[in-house]
Parts: sequence; structure tokens; C-alpha cells
Amino acid sequence: MVARARADAPVDIACAGVTKTFNDFWLRPRVRAVDDVSLEVRRGQVYGLLGPNGSGKSTTIKMLLGLLQPTAGRLAILGKLPTDVAVKRLIGYLPEESYLYRFLTGRETLEYFGRLFGLDARSRRERIDMLLEMVGLEAVQHRPVGEYSKGMQRRIGLAQSLINDPQLLILDEPTSGMDPVGSRQIKDLIATLARRGKTVLLCSHLLGDVEDLCDRVAIMYGGRIRAEGTCGELLTQADATVLETSALPDGVVSEVRDTLARHDLSIRRVERPRRSLESLFLEIVERAKAEGARTSGASAGGHVADLLATAAAQDSAPAGDEVDTGLLDSLTRQ
Repeated sequence: MVARARADAPVDIACAGVTKTFNDFWLRPRVRAVDDVSLEVRRGQVYGLLGPNGSGKSTTIKMLLGLLQPTAGRLAILGKLPTDVAVKRLIGYLPEESYLYRFLTGRETLEYFGRLFGLDARSRRERIDMLLEMVGLEAVQHRPVGEYSKGMQRRIGLAQSLINDPQLLILDEPTSGMDPVGSRQIKDLIATLARRGKTVLLCSHLLGDVEDLCDRVAIMYGGRIRAEGTCGELLTQADATVLETSALPDGVVSEVRDTLARHDLSIRRVERPRRSLESLFLEIVERAKAEGARTSGASAGGHVADLLATAAAQDSAPAGDEVDTGLLDSLTRQ
């Protein structure tokens, strides 16, 4: 499922030595929330930012969004400063908590955000129809979002983050509160968006989601990046080898054990392969659907909305405040 970005793709997020210190009432340094963080995310990548609560992930995201200013270091988003208002039109953000107006319907919620981005009435209507189908909320689009389940609120939140067809998508716990079917659909959607040129920064405590989706991963603790690389680089165990064959009779296992013993090696474990609980769950649900079983709530969701279906055309950010001379080059060389 992982979508590999080109090595020569533009850098959409660049951080160099970023530090954020919060001061007390007397302006004395109290907490160093982010400490000398450097990373880069290329166009078309799904980049995982991991860490326990209080590790600095949320502070890093707020600096990328221009909501906080770094105490030290430099950042560039789509080639511009995070505070550049023009570049925000190319960013979609799904926060960890779905901050929605409870008395607006799902459709009215998307209408509201479409107006904030200055979309005309026809564009809003077309995009809302496509996004509601994509996230499986067509049947409940006229219900107040205060009546939605948490999983349904995450779906409408994801649709809201895509209403402006962003180049950069920042997703904080996008599958929180979703059942395994919805979680798989959202993961498939994220992978599809990356293949079509979108850049995704993904924060999640569900490590299986990160392993399924991310090209590269950074693990934070205490405000610092403690490890960074591809999942293959970070997870490969160099001190063990896995051999997969068809089922072996006991006699063959004994022969293999004897052969290994001649090389001073031994079999640590013999077991039958196990499928994941997720795959079993999805198979059972699909079987029930095929038998005509019905359910209430969100539907399965449709194809990727047409407004998101082509590779992003923005090879450069819109006109606005330019990054300091040489900033992007110096960031991407590190």
C-alpha cells in the first residue's frame, strides 16, 4: 500500500534545527517542547510522525501551520514560510479532535468550509456531492453532525480537509473512532491520494496504520527525533532470517533442524502462519454484505472524488511572501 515518492520530487516540508521553548509568566524558559528537529517531506510521500503524548508532535504541527513561531531554526512549507497566508490555500488539516458545529448538518458543514475558501456555488455543490459519496455519508448528509458517531465525525472532518483540493494534507489520528472497515477505507484513500501527487503528514498512535501507509517515519520523544527512516530500515531485524515454505511434515522439520545443527544454528520457533485480525474482520463483513445483510450509519464510501483524482498541478506555491533568500535550498541540503 505504501506509495513511493520520487527521489527528485519537490520538498513540500523542510525543517532545519527547529526548536520551540515555552516561557513562564516572567519569560523564563519553562518547557522545551521541540528540540533541534530537522526533517524533509517530498511531494507524494506519506510521512509518519510518531511519539507518545507530550513528545512534541502537536507543537511541530502547529509550527508547520503557522500557528506557533519557532524559537530557533527554520521551516518551509511548499517553498514558502508557514505564516504566508497564500500558501494556506494549498493545505488541508484534520486535527485530532473534530471541531465541528453540532447543529450544522454534514452538508452544511462542507458548505461552510467551501465558502471560507471562496469557492463559487457550483464548485461547492459539485465538490460536496463528490466528497460525501467518497466518505460514505450521502445517506446522512442532512443529519446534524452532533448526532454523528465519532467515526462519522472523523469522516466529515476528512471531507472538510479536502474541500479545497490541497497539495499538502496534515492528518492527526485520521482513523480514530472508526471501525476496521472505515479504517481500511480511509487508509486506502490516503494511499490513493499519495499516488496521485498529494503529500501527507500522518500522526497516529495506531502503529499498524503507519506501517501500512508511510514511506518514511520519524519517532519523537522529549521533543527530539530519536529515529528516522523507512519502515524497512527501522524494523528489519538483522539477527534473524525468515524462510517461508508450504506446510512441513514433522520429519522434514527434524531434517532441517539437523542440517542447521551442523552449522551451529538452531530453529527458534516453528509455527503456522497467522493472518491479521483486520483481514479476517474485513472478510467476514464483505461476506455479510454479499449475503445482503444491512447496517445503519455510514456506508462503505465511493471512489476518490474527481477533484482529487489527478496529480497536483501546483509545482510551486502561489505568489506571496517569499522565503528568506536561500532558505529552501539550505533546508533541503541538510
